[in-house]
Amino acid sequence: MQLDFFPSRTLTFYLARMFIVRIFAVLVMLVLVLMMLDLLATSGEILSVEGNGQGELWTYALLRIPQLIARFLPYSVLLATIITLVTLNQNSEVIAMKAAGLSAHQVLAPLLLTAALVSVVSFGFNERVVTRATATLKAWEAADYGPVPEHSEVRANVYLTDGTSVLTAASMSGTGSSIAMRDVTWYSRSDSGMILTQVRAARASYAAPGWKLEEAERFDVGTAKAQELPEMVVGRELTPDKIELDTVDPDAQPFWKLSDSIAAYEAVGRRTAELRAKWWHKLSGPLSAFLMPLLGAVAAFGLARSGQLFLRAIIGMALGFAYFVIDNAALAMGNFGGYPPFLAAWAPFFLFLLVGETVLVRTEE
Repeated sequence: MQLDFFPSRTLTFYLARMFIVRIFAVLVMLVLVLMMLDLLATSGEILSVEGNGQGELWTYALLRIPQLIARFLPYSVLLATIITLVTLNQNSEVIAMKAAGLSAHQVLAPLLLTAALVSVVSFGFNERVVTRATATLKAWEAADYGPVPEHSEVRANVYLTDGTSVLTAASMSGTGSSIAMRDVTWYSRSDSGMILTQVRAARASYAAPGWKLEEAERFDVGTAKAQELPEMVVGRELTPDKIELDTVDPDAQPFWKLSDSIAAYEAVGRRTAELRAKWWHKLSGPLSAFLMPLLGAVAAFGLARSGQLFLRAIIGMALGFAYFVIDNAALAMGNFGGYPPFLAAWAPFFLFLLVGETVLVRTEE
């Protein structure tokens, strides 16, 4: 048996090229199908806004496609692994490689290297493209698909607390004292949490201190009376610094910027478990593509004519999808504080790395 981890240069490039072509083909197929289904569900809502047309549909597609690519790239690697290994097995190429003295790990080495490169590219794509597209799309959805926001610093569905009272806004743009909110609702509550008054306003701006609601309509719960006010100041304890902390969206912030947000939370004694779990998952998520050749390796070995090739492919696919289920469950547990952030992000990865390696060694090595 050869001592080199990789097979010959020619065979390495042959397997890597075959694998990357199938990854791209599967990814394009998945994204096109899912994008068409998404457009069928949302095109009516987009076109219902006066002035929207084909251009806005293309805008939505361009903002949504990066999200689909980021989410389904690991699935594409898994399916491409199954397709590549089944093809090699059916053509007896795996048997030829093992007959030449290659171990199972050497057969998989070009695929693992390709998957590792895909993980690196995926990380860069997520942090440079997906985060910006996510921020812009959320802001556009909050604007009910009206005019497209000019920049991605617009935050959607803002929820802020001032003691027992609550301030919500459909969207918020700007920073510092230039923060502006749209479609604002203020809930004044008692110490027991009962709503005393509700104020709705079209806009809100910083009044130093507090927030000035314009074109406000106040409803008193106790008297059941409504009153229109040209303006009203609420939330005097809500400062711009506090608001910027309360509106951190880990999905819309790149890895390095989220680190600064976590540090700011910790400086004021705020809970950071959810943000920290998302921060770690920005690393472990793209790296999941590296696992897929190992989990799907069971489809590569065994005689094709034994009648168990289809069963092996199903087992490899089941292992891959089990990883995604457990990964999402662990991340949810981390967000709720059930797991430490590092464990929530990395435990599924290392667990299935051991499972895949154990299956490969016990069955083929």
